[in-house]
Amino acid sequence: MTLLQKSSLALFVLLGVAFAPMHHGWGDYDQTKVLDYTGTIEESKYENPHATARIKDKNKTWLVYLAPTSRMQERGVSAEMIKKGTSLRIVGYPHKTVKDEMRAERVFIDGKKYEMRK
Repeated sequence: MTLLQKSSLALFVLLGVAFAPMHHGWGDYDQTKVLDYTGTIEESKYENPHATARIKDKNKTWLVYLAPTSRMQERGVSAEMIKKGTSLRIVGYPHKTVKDEMRAERVFIDGKKYEMRK
């Protein structure tokens, strides 16, 4: 292995280690507890690795992990569609240990269904 290859490999490993804590596994969400509610977006971010939205349903606000922006675009969900004030229905799973966090499986905007995972 050349010095350049060794350096490239070392950089790749270091970057992987540095960014690994920022990504979470979907196994952290309890797929035995399906959440299904309608709420209003209080805040959203349309950026990678996953779009997110803070959604208020009655007296509870959830941090909802959506899909990567490329998948959302492929499925027809634009940043404009998940802006503050938008009402939508969310079906997903709660995080096993982080209170008020969930992973969206699908969203309904203006009555139309968008799959986030499939």
